[in-house]
Amino acid sequence: MIVRLLGEGQFRVDDALVERLNELDDQVAKAIEEGDERGLWTGLQALAQAVRESGVKLGDDELCPSDAVIPPEDFSLEEAREVMTGDGLIPDALPSS
Repeated sequence: MIVRLLGEGQFRVDDALVERLNELDDQVAKAIEEGDERGLWTGLQALAQAVRESGVKLGDDELCPSDAVIPPEDFSLEEAREVMTGDGLIPDALPSS
């Protein structure tokens, strides 16, 4: 799975991490729904940290389509509401690699 951290680049993460990312994504969606900007920031930080710790950063010359995009950790509620889809930031069903 390829995850783009906006402002940092792309990371390849093992499919085993998807469940954890989906849990964190659910927390982000809940924070957005409740209008909790601090919860949004905390959730985005946790998502980005999980990707940084478990992923392998791709080189700048290695461009791949991203399966998920995680916005910057200071994203506003308004910006988050504009980009959230029914699947959230991390799609539940990923294409087979």
